[in-house]
Amino acid sequence: MTNHDTLLEINDLRVYFYLDEGTVKAVDGVSFTVKRGQTLCVVGESGCGKSVTARAILNIVPRPGKIVDGEILLHRQKPDGQVEVIDLAALSPTGREIRAIRGAEISMVFQEPMTSFSPVHTIGSQIMEAILLHQDVTKEQARESAVDMLRRCGLPRPEHVVDQYPWELSGGMRQRAMIARALVCRPSLLIADEPTTALDVTTETQILALMRELQQELGMAILFITHDLGVVAEMADEVIVMYLGQVVERADVVSIFREPKHPYTQALLRSIPKIDRQRRKRLDTIEGMVPDPYNIPPGCPFHPRCTAFMPGLCDRLEPPVYDTGDGHLARCLLYAPELPAASDAVSTALPTEREPHG
Repeated sequence: MTNHDTLLEINDLRVYFYLDEGTVKAVDGVSFTVKRGQTLCVVGESGCGKSVTARAILNIVPRPGKIVDGEILLHRQKPDGQVEVIDLAALSPTGREIRAIRGAEISMVFQEPMTSFSPVHTIGSQIMEAILLHQDVTKEQARESAVDMLRRCGLPRPEHVVDQYPWELSGGMRQRAMIARALVCRPSLLIADEPTTALDVTTETQILALMRELQQELGMAILFITHDLGVVAEMADEVIVMYLGQVVERADVVSIFREPKHPYTQALLRSIPKIDRQRRKRLDTIEGMVPDPYNIPPGCPFHPRCTAFMPGLCDRLEPPVYDTGDGHLARCLLYAPELPAASDAVSTALPTEREPHG
């Protein structure tokens, strides 16, 4: 039975990169659901698999990366109200079906618009390209749609901007133009991959407000990828926290900030500067470094940095996901109903071997 509120469902997704040095498990068993109209934020340190997960949804994982397992189910609502489920992971990355979905039903805003826009084509021509690809309209109609979306995205004199090149615009204006290109075909899902990282605080605030306004107007869901917990507090309905390619915690945004369960989430929140903090007091930091992706520690991958580390358990047992109550999920042995004695623990997660690609 299909849930009509579900827009995107990811089950046990695995994306591996086969390099000369070994195999990097960039995404390793990720599962989550995005509901229609929802904003789901994905947070974590650099290298945790956030952006690779986003690219896997659109089937644009860069080589030598490959989707090796899992499902990416798009619940497409048909005009008659019925729901059609399509596994995006099973489609050819260059096939007609996935190309019809990219930019139309699912769009993406990238971190740095200057590298996402072609510098030798005008803003308008690049927005019109998406319209002409997915809609049966004339060039004149496509241009009108491009100007209208640029206006909605708050660009002054959109009739002029449509004929400008990306390098003629400021960073904030380029990001607004990138959002216009992503939304011009009215997608059901917008993937925003750290869209405000390169912007100043004032422009960031304006872009976030714009995205919320357009979300309400168009009724789309947003998958928002960020490492900025301030942005999460402002944008999210639900949050998933990733570490070394796995989801370690998921809950609604209020629960994440008030009652974080996983020690990694707790450490991230402790590292946020607080207004009432005493002057000259050092910020809390997460101990250690993110492990070598070619040699992930056995057991829980966070155990070498964890303040709640239980010797003989955390370094031997790979924790499953536990429901800690009210749908608040955490991948941590602290929430296991029963723990084996350390002497009885059997390793279920051996060190990741260096697997030469061949």
